[in-house]
Parts: sequence; C-alpha cells; structure tokens
Amino acid sequence: MKIGIPKEIKNNESRVGMIPAGVFELTKKNHGVFVQTTAGEGSGFFDKDYIDVGAVILPTIAEVYAKSDMIIKVKEPIALEYPLVRENQIIFTYFHFASSESLTKAMIASKSICIAYEMVEDEEGTLPLLTPMSEVAGRMAIQQGAKYLEKPIKGRGILLGGVPGVAPGKVLVLGAGVVGVQAAKMAAGLGAHVTIMDISMKRLRYVNDVLPNHVVTAFSNEYAIRQHIKTHDLIIGGVLVKGGKAPKLITRDMLNEMRPGTVLVDVAVDQGGCFETTRPTTHEDPTYIIDDIVHYCVANMPGAVPHTSTLALTNVTLPFILKLANNGWEKACEIDLCLSKGLSIVKGKVCYEEINEAFNL
Repeated sequence: MKIGIPKEIKNNESRVGMIPAGVFELTKKNHGVFVQTTAGEGSGFFDKDYIDVGAVILPTIAEVYAKSDMIIKVKEPIALEYPLVRENQIIFTYFHFASSESLTKAMIASKSICIAYEMVEDEEGTLPLLTPMSEVAGRMAIQQGAKYLEKPIKGRGILLGGVPGVAPGKVLVLGAGVVGVQAAKMAAGLGAHVTIMDISMKRLRYVNDVLPNHVVTAFSNEYAIRQHIKTHDLIIGGVLVKGGKAPKLITRDMLNEMRPGTVLVDVAVDQGGCFETTRPTTHEDPTYIIDDIVHYCVANMPGAVPHTSTLALTNVTLPFILKLANNGWEKACEIDLCLSKGLSIVKGKVCYEEINEAFNL
C-alpha cells in the first residue's frame, strides 16, 4: 500500500502523523511511504530521518494526497484539504465529526474511508487512540490554567500551590475520565485543592482509591456544579460523549456566579465544548474573556508539546496502521473489531447515529 504523511496545516499544529520508527516498520514490509517535506520538523524529526528509513519526500501536500492510498494525519482535514481527499482513499486521523458540519459534509461528498482515531474502541470500552492525547491534554489543562490565573493575563492572581500561611488555589474538574484524572493528578501535584465531579460512582470510587486525599470527589449535577463554581479558581471541562457533542455543563448565566478572573479550560472543545460560552481558539490566540471569566479553549492542546505528543500517538496508532496497510481496510476491520468501530464515514455513508443527530442529516 502507498501511505502518505502530509504536513499538518491547522493553526500552530506541529505534530506529525508518524515518526521515522513507524515509517521503518512500513517500508520493511515493502509499503511505500510518502512524507511531505518538513512535515516532522515541528516534532523534532527531519526529512533525512525519514529518507534514512525508506520514505520518499514530496514537496507539496497535493502530491502526498494524490499518490497515497491511505493518509495518516493527526488532526482532521481542514477546508484547504477537502478537495484533495479522493474516493476510496483511507483517511486515518482524529476527526471529531460532531463538532464540524462542514467537515462531515465534505467527507461524505468525498466518498472516502474515514477512520477516526477517537472512535476506535477496545474490548473494555476504552478508546486506546484517544487516551494518550487525553493524558497530554489533561495534564496541559492544569499547566495552562495555572498560567492564565496570573493577574497580567486577567486571571485572579492565584498561585495554585499557595505558600506557607496562604491557602492553595482550588481546582474543579468536571469529568473523571482520562482527562479528568490526569488533570486532577497534576493539580494535586502542584499542591492545589482539587474537586473532581462525575455522574459515575464507579469512576469516583476509582479516583478516591488512586489519587491523594486532598483530591475530593463529588457527584455531578447542576445544583452541585452551581455551588462549586462559586468558590473554585480554575475549572477544567473534561467530559466526553463518544462520537457525540459534549453536554453543556456550565451555561452562560453561571458565569455571573463565578469570581472575576476565574479560568475555564475546556478540553472538550473538539466535541463542541462542555461550556455554553466555549468557542474554539488557537495557540496563537488562546484565550478570550466573557463577563470577567477567562476562557482557554484551544482545540489542539497537545500540539503545543509536539515531540511528546507525536511519540505518544505513534506508539498506539502504529499497530492499527500496519493492519490497514497489510490487509486493506475491509479485511483489517473484519479481523479487528476494535478498529472497525473507528469507521465513521464510509463511501458517503455515515456509520454513527450521533453524527447524524448532530447535524440532522
């Protein structure tokens, strides 16, 4: 099979779909790999590194798409790429269709094979290709939130860990999934007081067992959320609905109940966001303020740490990429039911009702 690795062109996205070690595994099985020039530089991998393991370097993104049976990416195609996607071409990447009607309709029209990283599901019901980026994003949410709590950036002027004689900052984490647990872990490590909320008692018991005693759990409902937002300095939205839009856990009117300078970090922005006032931002212009509340809603948070993120992503995607390359998408999905759950749009047909519901298709 001919596999293409284009350069990511989304704003400030420096990750790359595959590292040279992954390319080596493909070329030694006689697959052809086309890499767009400088595609890996943002992650610390250079054209020579790819050439040394058998890849062919191409000068333009159009050539990579034109020559490839399967495209390996990190982020969803953006408008400039829509015309490059061909019928029957496999696109294996993060899609997050429920957050973009234009992307969904473009991929339907292309009649390509769209396999979404975030939809691949293992036997235990976990999402193995989403997990590493959720881990990165959860940890980064605290790192970024701590920065934007600083007064020069219009935050409350709070040091999360506090100092002797001064109470630490308070962090509220909505969702006890991968993002939430990683965020709580990082916040606890800084010495903050952490509350993590979820509607699953099973997840809350897990958090209670594995995290320090100064991470407290609370059952999530609207009343409880309204009470907690009044006293917390940093609020992390980490709720995931597989394949669908995230629920709006914090509404516009709730902003008036928060203290000025409170920081909201919406890690669910790729799925539409779990705050009503969420709108996607970029690393170039990451925040905005509504009613004196700082919003950080960068849609590709792990892109800020591309070396770490690219290595973590290739670790989990490569086994599936090899199956697709060795067997073709139909046979690969027959022999691996986990991979088959990633099939989102196939030859113009939408495979998930959540996507249809999101846009009344």
